[in-house]
Amino acid sequence: MRRFFIRLYIFTAVLHLLWGVALALVLDLPPIVAALLALGLGAAFHGRLEILKWDRPLPPWRRFVEEAYWAHWCGLGLAAPLTLATAPGLALATAHLDALATPRLWLEALLLADALGLGLALYGVGLRRRWLRIRRIPIAIEGLPPSFAGYRIVQLSDVHLGSLCPRERVARWVAEANALEADLVVLTGDYVTSGIRFHEDIAGALGALRAKDGVYAVMGNHDYFGDGEPLMGLMQRAGVRWLRNEHVELARGEARLCLAGVDDIYTGRIDIPAALEGRDEDLPLLVLAHDPRSFRELARRGASLVLSGHTHWGQVALPWFASRVNYNATFLRYHAGHYRLGEAQLYVHPGLGTTGPPLRIGTWPEIAVLELREG
Repeated sequence: MRRFFIRLYIFTAVLHLLWGVALALVLDLPPIVAALLALGLGAAFHGRLEILKWDRPLPPWRRFVEEAYWAHWCGLGLAAPLTLATAPGLALATAHLDALATPRLWLEALLLADALGLGLALYGVGLRRRWLRIRRIPIAIEGLPPSFAGYRIVQLSDVHLGSLCPRERVARWVAEANALEADLVVLTGDYVTSGIRFHEDIAGALGALRAKDGVYAVMGNHDYFGDGEPLMGLMQRAGVRWLRNEHVELARGEARLCLAGVDDIYTGRIDIPAALEGRDEDLPLLVLAHDPRSFRELARRGASLVLSGHTHWGQVALPWFASRVNYNATFLRYHAGHYRLGEAQLYVHPGLGTTGPPLRIGTWPEIAVLELREG
């Protein structure tokens, strides 16, 4: 983790250095002004990371400032690939059009890329991450009892209520979920980003969820970036049922399903054998697991359907192809959407909130409605 943060600081420093030089030479700003702007905005990144490490409430004006800074930072980051995309054309100009091949041309191209990146970042920070999508996904399960055909599971994941995702927004998501009148609501982790300051807010918001067979939840890695036990106690008192390496049975008349939940893999709390110990192996098995890395093991042990989150679909993805081309696609085997492995299926939820930069491009906050069908 320390190396990751060091790389982030270096990345931020390089971006702001190039931006400062471009401001000074292209816009004819006094060098001292450009240097102070670049140095100040670059150094401000440290404060943003500190908030992410230990999230705390912010007044509305401060939330606006934070979002504006992240739009600036993300704009510079998005400008990097845009700049690389223009490099071949500029290299061609350097080789064949000497009159245009000047350092100023390169810097003007850099500033243009910065402007385009900023526009894209403003959209991602200010608009896209607020637009909720309700997605309906049919899931055919082998051996599903006929009385469970049409059974609707509403999944919410990665809410990340905190300084940049206020309780009021989460309450709107909860109202949308309740309007779906689901048979079951499942929560697959990361209710806060870090710390304990938002535990009461998230418990109050998610405690309003309603479903015929109740609300079941598992913990995510961010929920342990602080003390997770108080969070579990508050949510349990609000009506949420935790599945910590354990399982229950859901009934429709004489027919039953097995619903299991595993604890967080990142912090080493997962125990798949304990979660499945004593289950009726003749029943279809649904499993809640925050991190999809456990899918292969769960499939090997007979899971029919695994519901996960964690990845956010990378938060930045290619529009219309988000489940295939996104930031996490190069790092993770199971990163977005619907997967099959033998008779087992996995759905990786894109999440509702964000971590790191409060940005979504090509992805969306989602409430998933999984409708079970006979396989």
